[in-house]
Amino acid sequence: MKNLHFKDFFWNSDLTCTGGYDAIIQYLNDGKRTCKEVEDFMKARASIEEKYAKELLGLSKKVCGHNEMNTLKRSLDVFKLQTEHVSLSHLQLAQSMREEAKKLEEFREKQKEARKKLEQQMDALHKQRSSQFKKTMDSKKTYDQKCRDKEEADQNVNRNTNTNNTKHMEKLYTKAQQAKQNADEADRLYHQNVTTLGKVRDEWLKEHVKACEMFEKQSMERINFLRNTVWTHLNQLSQQCVNNDELYEEVRKSLEQCDVQEDIEHFINLRRTGDKPPAPVLYENFYSGQKSPTGTPPSRLPPSIIRRGPLPDPAQNSTDDTVYSTVQDAGYSVIHY
Repeated sequence: MKNLHFKDFFWNSDLTCTGGYDAIIQYLNDGKRTCKEVEDFMKARASIEEKYAKELLGLSKKVCGHNEMNTLKRSLDVFKLQTEHVSLSHLQLAQSMREEAKKLEEFREKQKEARKKLEQQMDALHKQRSSQFKKTMDSKKTYDQKCRDKEEADQNVNRNTNTNNTKHMEKLYTKAQQAKQNADEADRLYHQNVTTLGKVRDEWLKEHVKACEMFEKQSMERINFLRNTVWTHLNQLSQQCVNNDELYEEVRKSLEQCDVQEDIEHFINLRRTGDKPPAPVLYENFYSGQKSPTGTPPSRLPPSIIRRGPLPDPAQNSTDDTVYSTVQDAGYSVIHY
């Protein structure tokens, strides 16, 4: 299929019309605006990355697992270190994005300068073409009018051919001759302007084709540059994800070395206080002075009272019986007043 080109489809039937050219210029202006929008987008994204990186860097400096020990502590240290590396990686990404945005800005300015020179040249040609076209049309009106004047003068001469007024006829001949000269001069000037307009048109046609080819080339370069810029931008983001995952993989490797039982045993060996529990507290009976092996709490009931039987009668004491002493004095008492 044949490719379409600007130079083949942006003409106008009216010589002075610039509709086709204006459509191309509008397209180029829209493209320039798109470049600026993409440039601003990338700069904004770079600022977001930079802000995120700085906050992430600050976060990596905060205390995290300071009191932890052994394998888990090592994993947390790696976790913080890799978080710092991720933040630095995002800072580098932000810088790379700004560099790409700068390249786009330089590309846009370069195209702007190239267009500016060509547009000024085409504007001058358009003004020259319009001016010459107006001059040619004005000369045509003059030429048409002079031709009508000549015809009218000739008709007057023909109508008065049979008149006997010689002086009047000479006047008519003179007027007809002057009208013919005026018509010839208008014809010469008109023909000259048409020739000049033809040359101006030919020059404009040639420059219009060149301009269309250059504008088309610029548009193709712009589209290609924008496509590659966005592609590079996405590659940077994808690479950042890969870099992040590689850094996080270091943390995962460290976590794989984190041994729960080892950390428990490490803590035990480091902070152990003894391997024997305290002895049970035994119950001590206040009255008996003996300690209960079971350590049961003392009873709230008072100790039982052992009641003695009646005293034996001394008079009936036999030789085998225990001798009990008695006090004969009725006024004796163990209580002294």
